[in-house]
Amino acid sequence: MSTGLWLIGARGSVATTAVLGLAAIARGHAGAEGCVTSGWPGLVDFADIVVGGHDVSHVSLTKRAETLVDAGMIPAALLAASHDDLELADAEVRPGYATLPPGHSQQQEAERLAADIVDFRDRHGLERVVVVDLSSTEPPQDIDDVDVEQLTEPDRVLLPPSSVAAWAALIAGSPYACFTPSTGMRPLLELAREAGVPVAGQDGKTGQTWLRTVLAPAFTDRGLRVLSWAGANLLGGGDGATLADPEAVRSKLASKTRGLRDLTGSDVTPLHIDNVPDLGDIKVAWDHVHVQGFLGSRITLQTTWSAYDSMLAAPMVLDLTRLLALADRAGIGGVVPELGFFFKDPWGSDTHGAAEQADALRAWAERTAAPL
Repeated sequence: MSTGLWLIGARGSVATTAVLGLAAIARGHAGAEGCVTSGWPGLVDFADIVVGGHDVSHVSLTKRAETLVDAGMIPAALLAASHDDLELADAEVRPGYATLPPGHSQQQEAERLAADIVDFRDRHGLERVVVVDLSSTEPPQDIDDVDVEQLTEPDRVLLPPSSVAAWAALIAGSPYACFTPSTGMRPLLELAREAGVPVAGQDGKTGQTWLRTVLAPAFTDRGLRVLSWAGANLLGGGDGATLADPEAVRSKLASKTRGLRDLTGSDVTPLHIDNVPDLGDIKVAWDHVHVQGFLGSRITLQTTWSAYDSMLAAPMVLDLTRLLALADRAGIGGVVPELGFFFKDPWGSDTHGAAEQADALRAWAERTAAPL
């Protein structure tokens, strides 16, 4: 049977790239480069993934894809070849949740969102639906475990939109991944465990942070001490506009620096993110690493990373869909720590080094798929 992929923020750049890429791979118009799970046994085939989602935007997936073609990110030929698949996916997008309508409760909104997921699953005869949150970054919020009984009260707002969407996934019994630094499932992780729903997060580790988690363990292995690790991100597009908000950017900065501090033991990890509109969907990341070596000698490493961030994120969304479907099929509930490979701030794991995470991920996938 097929698996559903339900995207929160379904009409954004990352979601559009993922949908178009999925169609291109499934129809043989492109290879699966960038997909970690390409060729792994026991996982749902790309051709057996059906897409739907929630969004508050009215810009269709096709229109969004056209802007990505104009930006030079997606070849026009791939858009033409995937046009019908984008239209089919866009027809499955339902209105998302942003603000609480007067007289409504957050439970009612979560149940509305969950009903959309269940209806999607039943209409397409899907075995399961994996929910992946790709929505815009929210300001950070410190929310402990939530008493869901309080969420039944009309006009009372306790959870941010990302957490209402996560709760909807639990109500629908859907595996869930939080690809953003927003609050998402964090206050509901215990409920996920009790419900037997596999979840993973958070904040996709796509480019600069991934490179950092490759390099930082190498310094430690070499017996070198990191004195400071400064960085800068330049980006435009929707992410640049969102992260221009000083409150929203705090979530991103926290998740990007936490793992690096753990890996290096250094608190001197300044990072700033600047909105540069003319860059569009290209992200430029610069790092300056200052290291102490033998007899107090100093070493400096500088790196520059430039890429279309959506092209880095989209294959990881497809990987997470396949792996969470595997976890659900195996009856795993709650946080899946081995999926921390994909995240800057992994739930259920203190491991941040990319190589160690990759080994754990592959071993888990082989072990989990073997008896199925």
